[in-house]
Amino acid sequence: MLDIKQIRNQFDEVEAKLKTRGVASEKLYELRDFDAKRRELIIETEQLKKQRNEASDAIGIAKRNKEDASAAIAQMQEVSSHIKALDSELAFFDEKVTGILETLPNIPADDVPVGADEDDNVEVKRVGEVPSFDFEPQAHWDLGEKLGILDWERGAKVTGSRFLFYKGLGARLERALYNFMLDEHAKEGYTEMITPYMVNHDSMYGTGQYPKFKEDTFELADSDFVLIPTAEVPLTNYYRNEIIDGSELPIYFTAMSPSFRSEAGSAGRDTRGLIRLHQFHKVEMVKFSKPETSYQELDKMVANAGNILEKLGLAYRIVALSTGDMGFSAAKTYDLEVWIPSQHTYREISSCSNTEDFQARRAQIRYRDEEGKTQLLHTLNGSGLAVGRTVAALLENYQNADGSIRIPEVLRPYLGGVDVIK
Repeated sequence: MLDIKQIRNQFDEVEAKLKTRGVASEKLYELRDFDAKRRELIIETEQLKKQRNEASDAIGIAKRNKEDASAAIAQMQEVSSHIKALDSELAFFDEKVTGILETLPNIPADDVPVGADEDDNVEVKRVGEVPSFDFEPQAHWDLGEKLGILDWERGAKVTGSRFLFYKGLGARLERALYNFMLDEHAKEGYTEMITPYMVNHDSMYGTGQYPKFKEDTFELADSDFVLIPTAEVPLTNYYRNEIIDGSELPIYFTAMSPSFRSEAGSAGRDTRGLIRLHQFHKVEMVKFSKPETSYQELDKMVANAGNILEKLGLAYRIVALSTGDMGFSAAKTYDLEVWIPSQHTYREISSCSNTEDFQARRAQIRYRDEEGKTQLLHTLNGSGLAVGRTVAALLENYQNADGSIRIPEVLRPYLGGVDVIK
């Protein structure tokens, strides 16, 4: 959530920045008007409360002196009635201000590319060599089905579209990948966590999924529980409503979890394969940082995700997302996109973001600095990596002409020495 003081004091700058994220100026004008009225009411209410206190004191003095206090009592009752009416009006404007603030995305960092959508993203660099084949590479869904390691038909039968079974070496490959990822992140100082796979609505609010993006989630009926869309939600909310000792920062967490997405609005997109599912595994990285070092931590996080791809021998590129393509809570985001041979293009496999103090303000995650003052910290999150998409990339990039799949050397110890799936 944005700081209302920043909007109030730097209105023109905030308006210009949020315009690049598709926020209509009219919404900000409305917010400014509501906030001004709210502040007027606060001042008026405080003055009346002062009058009420003075009247109460006068009543007390009159009673002690056995004097007639009826005039003072009448005055206090009138003031109290006025305060009650103003409190009701103040609550109305409080709700209006909060309601708009909850829908405003984060302010983009100064160096974020300005653009309307993904077409305006800026490529930062490419890493690794795109493989060349002397045969027509097959799509991973065909490879997985022919090898008997991915079963789409029975996934659809048992649950529905965008669900599948991993089978045999397919299941072992997925498990090998996320164990490898977790081990690599542990080397970089991340504390491994196993999180709840359901969270409450307050947690979804804290990281910015609620109230704006409810349609993207799976809620449990008649309960306060939601299936997590990413481990970012429980990991970030771990410190919700807490004050951390600043000497402990930065703090790194990593976790493998299932992610549940309704994929609302994605009809017709990536209907086949592992790219867009309702349920998938993902290894998540989350950081809690002091504001002055958070962008250094973002660069490290991007390198942590890239390290996994490089050790797997997968070609990828890093892209800086434009203002129109960033997620709601992000101030700056880098996507890592892996090469998918059958599609002749790069596809997102990791998204690393600095949300600055946006999530921390919503979730009230603070730290105590060297002077003992309490401040909001910065939170960061990133995929390290989306496991199903990594399986897709491995199947396609390591395929042979006969449809078999070579296993990268770093994964073979996790598969008991298996070096090929055939």
